[in-house]
Amino acid sequence: MPHLHEKIDFTVSVFIVKNEKVLFIFHKQLNRWLPIGGHIELDENPEEGALREAKEESGLEVELVGFRPPLDKEDGFIPLLNTAFLDIHRIKEPHWHIGMVYFARVKSGEVKLNVEEHKDIQWLSEKDLEDSKWGLTKPLKFYARQAFRQVQ
Repeated sequence: MPHLHEKIDFTVSVFIVKNEKVLFIFHKQLNRWLPIGGHIELDENPEEGALREAKEESGLEVELVGFRPPLDKEDGFIPLLNTAFLDIHRIKEPHWHIGMVYFARVKSGEVKLNVEEHKDIQWLSEKDLEDSKWGLTKPLKFYARQAFRQVQ
């Protein structure tokens, strides 16, 4: 999805954990390893965006992990699952992303590479995170480690 605004967009990242590994994709346009994720579309809330991105980019149906306020939906009000983390990061001047970071577990499906957007898709162990061949940033390694600890 193209940028919605010249200066800032809202995005989701989904750290999907299965069998003590977390899923990463090699993004064609950005030429680097990243978690599943992308822009939140105008007609969806962050949870819907995270679930859509997981399905589009990996072929997996996932369950997001977190706390939802024990409140009922009402007219004009929907309690959302908390994010694991929230950050803001520069993409390219002057554009920034407000990133909503979610952790998830696999409900169903088999991993399938989205060849239009990615060159590769890999499950990485906690030990793999430190291997320089993946080129992961400190924030990505931190988030992945936290996902290992919080997703059972």
